[in-house]
Amino acid sequence: MRGAELSVEPYDFYRPAALSRDQSRMLELVYETFARQWGTQLTAKVRVVSRVTFGVTSLQTYDEYISRLPETSAMVLLALEGVAARGILQFPGAAALGWIGRMLGGAGGGERRERPFTQIEQALVRRLAEDALEDLRYSMGPLLPLAVSVETFHHNPQFAQAAATTDLMIVALFDIEVGDRTTSATLALPAEALLPQVGSFEPQQSVAEGQVNLRAHLAAAPVEVALAFDPTPVNPRVVLGLAEGDLIRLVHPQHRPLTLTVAGQPVARAAVGANGSRLACVIVDSQEAS
Repeated sequence: MRGAELSVEPYDFYRPAALSRDQSRMLELVYETFARQWGTQLTAKVRVVSRVTFGVTSLQTYDEYISRLPETSAMVLLALEGVAARGILQFPGAAALGWIGRMLGGAGGGERRERPFTQIEQALVRRLAEDALEDLRYSMGPLLPLAVSVETFHHNPQFAQAAATTDLMIVALFDIEVGDRTTSATLALPAEALLPQVGSFEPQQSVAEGQVNLRAHLAAAPVEVALAFDPTPVNPRVVLGLAEGDLIRLVHPQHRPLTLTVAGQPVARAAVGANGSRLACVIVDSQEAS
């Protein structure tokens, strides 16, 4: 749109903005297996039928991921061998307190508020998280060859500082149903730990085909073409004194072709002509030819 300000973000091919279809499909299969295993493990721990359902997976920066979490939530930071960024297993702390109540023989009823865990509660949640990690390692198989362990707990996502703000995370969403209550959870793993294994697919097209497709897309992109006279220098006094009816003498000779520009860059010389009832120009000399 003419006159509109366009926001342009540089694209880093080494840090893609989204997962490919094949990558997403492979991760979906893995996370669906993990969800079934996790649900079975929860059922055994909390002594009530539980189910974990996988939702979607996406590639986000750490800052994007954290900004979408509630202000307070239980966060289990996961250490991955050889990777500086931490993984995160996140779920509502109030829901975890209900799970703990069932583990200790309670009925899991009543309303609970978000609060930090006590030492005993942390020990029980750590056990739940470690069992979930066992299911994750089983489900991931060779896709996650690194050792993963529970590191620390956080209750405020904004203060967790598990990774740099621009680090890419593969985020999976889950719904956890324990008894008659359902809550949401997320699992975020550093992309650098997964993409080398998940990204090992055969390319959809060859390099030559990619170059042809790129040229085709560039050739079809709209550009602004203008026909211009040679610039005429005018001093500020003349400009400030301009009024209706004033005449400015152009330095462009009548016999000389005009300059054809594309997106402000001169590419050719052209003479003014017509095509039916509309103005047109005839190319008389191109920059490439000269």
